Amino acid sequence: MRLEEVPVPSVGEGQVLVRVERSLVSAGTERQAIGFAGKSLLQKARSRPDLVTQVLRKAQREGIRSTLASVRQRLDAPIALGYSCAGSISKVGQGVTGFRVGQRVACAGAGYAVHAEMVSVPSNLVV
Repeated sequence: MRLEEVPVPSVGEGQVLVRVERSLVSAGTERQAIGFAGKSLLQKARSRPDLVTQVLRKAQREGIRSTLASVRQRLDAPIALGYSCAGSISKVGQGVTGFRVGQRVACAGAGYAVHAEMVSVPSNLVV
């Protein structure tokens, strides 16, 4: 696990940019994610047979070389932890209604409402 400086995320259509003031740490979920990341490839495969099945299907469709490249890229990519935060809206994306800059909100969604200073979240995951 490491702390990284990353650029402020862009705000896509249907999303809002939120300046995070609070973020929920779920000890069980995050411990599981960190534990999974520390496993060998074989250990990961044993613990997630559903993903092995997906990889095998992809190999049949797209070939082994392409599939291996995708798997390696996915396994090497860092994953932001967290799935629940609260803060205030800094920017509203195109097509978003019902939200305004400065409004205090709560956000949910793994991969969106992560532990960060700024997050871009689909408006359907914001209240």
